[in-house]
Amino acid sequence: MHWINHYIDQPLLDGAASSLRAWHMRTGLSPERLEPLWNIAVTGALFFAAGQFLSGAALLLCYGGLVMLALPSAWMLSKSGRSTDGYNATAYRKLRTRAFMKRETEWAVRLAILFTAICLPFVSRSDDPTAAYFMIGASLWFVLTGPARSYLAAAEPPMPRDGDPSFKTDLQFG
Repeated sequence: MHWINHYIDQPLLDGAASSLRAWHMRTGLSPERLEPLWNIAVTGALFFAAGQFLSGAALLLCYGGLVMLALPSAWMLSKSGRSTDGYNATAYRKLRTRAFMKRETEWAVRLAILFTAICLPFVSRSDDPTAAYFMIGASLWFVLTGPARSYLAAAEPPMPRDGDPSFKTDLQFG
């Protein structure tokens, strides 16, 4: 277990924390918005790819499924967009507490999602071309969003840049 935590789980958590930090520094938005935007971006790419490979009723079914996959993320973004407080020290403390709880209690779930994402593309084969494309798309969606969702939720959030002296990172002399 120590080997898995040290060489797989912890580097992925550190990478997710770095991604959240870079996201917050570049956009100034809350780190909670990265995961839904990533899900919508992946779903949009699959929406485009489905138009290239499928047609007829299979395409409509695929479009319906992709829209249903994107709706929860769109709902999360619309709810977080209504908040006028932004990302401040209070939101940071709440996210940090939630991330700590997820890191400590859900490590087995994160690893199960990661190993499922690794194995899923290899075990989802079909003789029907339409079903094969659908399974490839579903596998891609899960591979690109499942581990990202679990690791971003458990990663240490970045400190806010809202002027709170307890969150100052630069040195001031004098």
